Amino acid sequence: MENESVFVQVFGSNPIMKVLDFLIAFQLFDYPMTEIAKNSGVSYSTLQTLWDKLVRNNIVIKTRRVGKSDLYKLNTDNPAVQQLIKLDWNLVKGSLEKGVFN
Repeated sequence: MENESVFVQVFGSNPIMKVLDFLIAFQLFDYPMTEIAKNSGVSYSTLQTLWDKLVRNNIVIKTRRVGKSDLYKLNTDNPAVQQLIKLDWNLVKGSLEKGVFN
């Protein structure tokens, strides 16, 4: 696949990893589910099947409603999410030190 992140390379190119990777990379922004699906490379129907699990586990939170769309973002207050963000950063840092991206 085109330019997979280190996170996806290490943990696999499955839908939940792709969604987490996108949400970690753009954690400051909120998105409707359609945009999360599109930008993470996961079909909307696949995202719908795993979305409840992410919400139930407090990984993503609803931030607001715009028109008919609910917007969501990564819940950076969740300690588990904070560890995922640190892990992602350490993977990137390690790859840069080893020259993977050079």
